Amino acid sequence: MKLNKLTPEEERVIVHKGTEAPFRGEYDTKFDEGTYVCRRCETPLYMSTSKFHSGCGWPSFDQEIEGVVTRISDSDGMRTEIVCNTCNAHLGHVFTGEGYTDKNTRHCVNSISLKFIPKK
Repeated sequence: MKLNKLTPEEERVIVHKGTEAPFRGEYDTKFDEGTYVCRRCETPLYMSTSKFHSGCGWPSFDQEIEGVVTRISDSDGMRTEIVCNTCNAHLGHVFTGEGYTDKNTRHCVNSISLKFIPKK
């Protein structure tokens, strides 16, 4: 598997499970058509059709592409972390029961963990 070279800030979030500051990521308010892929390995993770505005300061999606995101208990014991199934890159956290969409799921993803590929 080919992994992209990461900047120090990307590595802090993606490899060392950090969090970028809210309302600063490049994809928080982007709603163009396309696909969001893992910045580290370029595995397609989310379609733009599953993105919604939650107001939390990070991109929010109510559904991943089937089979590409793994949910694991976070080290804080309270949240559920989401990682790329292909390269184990830290994406963010998933929350349920908030009522934002009919799917009742919010993948709260760091923009820095993603790359956007516009629809052609």
